[in-house]
Amino acid sequence: MASSGSRNVILAALAANALVAVTKFAAASFTGSSAMLSEAVHSLVDTGNQGLLLLGIKRAKRPPDRTHPFGYGMELYFWAFVVAILIFGIGAGVSIYEGINKIQNPHPVTSPYINYIVLGLAMIFEGVVWVIAFKQLRATKGDLGYFEAIRRSKDPTVFTVLFEDTAAMLGLVVAFFGIFLSHQYNLPVLDGVASLIIGAILALTASYLAYECKSLLTGEGATRKVVAGVEQIIAEESGICGVNELLTMHFGPQEILLNVSIDFSDKLTSGEVQDRVSALEHSIKDRYPDIKRVFIEAQRTHESTGAQQ
Repeated sequence: MASSGSRNVILAALAANALVAVTKFAAASFTGSSAMLSEAVHSLVDTGNQGLLLLGIKRAKRPPDRTHPFGYGMELYFWAFVVAILIFGIGAGVSIYEGINKIQNPHPVTSPYINYIVLGLAMIFEGVVWVIAFKQLRATKGDLGYFEAIRRSKDPTVFTVLFEDTAAMLGLVVAFFGIFLSHQYNLPVLDGVASLIIGAILALTASYLAYECKSLLTGEGATRKVVAGVEQIIAEESGICGVNELLTMHFGPQEILLNVSIDFSDKLTSGEVQDRVSALEHSIKDRYPDIKRVFIEAQRTHESTGAQQ
């Protein structure tokens, strides 16, 4: 399940986007700006998206049962994928439609200064949420670079909010210049062009989020650092000749399944092998609390050699 910090990021984004959406819709209705309407739809979609992520966090907390013996942690990945689809289908779709409609049927934007004020306030709100999400990413990225941390992150809530707000900030800048140039040069078509650009930004954002969520949904393993750490723990245990196979899989941001096949020395008794398996399990879980389930297959050296022949 996602951390409490991730939940706080989502709640902050939900409150900000809801407030901004209402303000943008009011401004779009009063001024007739296509770019502002696209931004209003964008904020409305983002508000719904945060609600879906909160739903995903709640459902992911459900304990394991007969139908889901490993729990429901991956539901969070599903709802994050739905968020990406909504951004693409509704956010980008409506923005592109509005842009094309404004280009085909141009009409001047009235009272542009209202739009400037609303866009300025929206930048402040979105900027605050972006900083909160960025701080959460920085707190969890370790020694990785920012882009690498996003690419390897197993918590879609953080990078989804971060990318949503990055797209929102870019969209606000585009909307501002679109409205400004449209009014300055009396070219209403530029307002429609701005709406098209906003749609393209949302489409690209949604595509990247969908790609990242697809990787998590299809069974992404633990990071190389975690795998290397587990291999080190195994190597430090006496009586082990080697590791045949080590497999990991994330069932949630903080829930990893570990399967490992180990060759034990022929000199060990069955009881000693059992003791070492138990010691390995405790050592691995102590060092990596996110590894919730450990399955160790114990083999004798001569057994694995015979299996290869």
